[in-house]
Amino acid sequence: MAPGRHVTLDTMVDTLKAAAESSRLRILALLSRGDLTVSDLTDILNQSQPRVSRHLKLLLDAGLIGRYQEGSWAFFRLSDADAAREFVNGVVSRIDDRDPQVARDFERLALVKRRRQERAAEYFSANAASWDEIRSLHVPDGAVEAALKKVVGRRPFQAMLDLGTGTGRLLELFSPLYRRGVGIDMSREMLAVARANLDRAGVANAQVRHGDIYAPPVERDAFDLVTIHQVLHYLDDPQQAIREAAKLLRPGGRLVIVDFAPHGLEFLRDEHAHQRLGFSDRQIAEWFEEAGLDLEESQDFEPRGGAEAKLTVKLWLGRDRRMLIADPAANALPEKETV
Repeated sequence: MAPGRHVTLDTMVDTLKAAAESSRLRILALLSRGDLTVSDLTDILNQSQPRVSRHLKLLLDAGLIGRYQEGSWAFFRLSDADAAREFVNGVVSRIDDRDPQVARDFERLALVKRRRQERAAEYFSANAASWDEIRSLHVPDGAVEAALKKVVGRRPFQAMLDLGTGTGRLLELFSPLYRRGVGIDMSREMLAVARANLDRAGVANAQVRHGDIYAPPVERDAFDLVTIHQVLHYLDDPQQAIREAAKLLRPGGRLVIVDFAPHGLEFLRDEHAHQRLGFSDRQIAEWFEEAGLDLEESQDFEPRGGAEAKLTVKLWLGRDRRMLIADPAANALPEKETV
C-alpha cells in the first residue's frame, strides 16, 4: 500500500486480497502486538515454514508489513507507512479477541514472549554478581561514562530514572546532580546488587524498584533525565520501550541511550540472550521521532583491544520537544528546575 492516506482503486483491491485470508489476517493480528520471526510465527500458527513464508511474501508485496535482518534472523513487523498501518489497525481492531483461533494465537504469542523473557531473566540471574565484569569484555566503560557525564553536564536537576538499572552504576554516576533517582529492573538479583552498590557508594538520594521497562511503576511527565544503558538489545520490542520512556520525561527532558551499533556476533544471541544485534542511527532516529523526541546527538565508541573486541558502542541523546514548541527560550529555565 502506498505511504499516502489515499490509494488507487487497484491498490486497494490488491491490499484487500492480501489481507483477506485467515492465516494472513492472523499474522497481521500477531504483528500488531510486536515484531516476530518466521520461527515465532510457525510455532504460533502451527504451520510449516514454507507456508508461513509464502503468506509473509504476499503481505510484504502488498506493503502491509516490513522485514528487517539482524544477523541470521529476519524480523517482521507492521509497515511504517501511515496508510498501511491505519488499514491493518482498522481491520485487526474489529476482530474479536475471544474468537477461539485468535485466542489460541495470542496464548501462543504470550508463550513465545515469555520464553524470551525467561532466557534474559535466567542470564541476568546467573550473572548478577559479575555483570559489570562481563559487560567490560565488550564495552569501554570508562570512555562511555566520560561521554555520558559530558552529555548530561554539571547542572543539577530534579529527577532521574534509569530503566534496566542493572548494577545501579548510572544512578551512582549521576547522584551528585539529581535530587531524586529511581532505578527499575526486572531481575531481583540485579536489584540486590544495585542496592548493595548504592549503599557502598553512600548514595542516599536514589532507590531501585522491581518493574517492567514497558510499564515502569513511576509517574509520567516527571523526569528530567531517563537513561537506558545496554538494555535495548535484550528487549523483544525496543521501540515500545523508547515510546514508554518518552512518556516519563518532563517537557524538555532528555533520554540517553547507550547500546551497540549493528553487528554480526551471533554468539551474543545464543550465549547471552541478546534479542537484537545492535541498532543503527536511522532506526533510533525513527523511533525517537515517533516518540516525540528530537535526536540531538549520536556518538560512536570504536572497539579496543584487538580482534576480541568487535563491538562498537553507541550513545544517542534525545530531547522531548514539547518545551521547544511551547517556548523557544525554555533552555533558560532556572537552575535545578531542568537539565
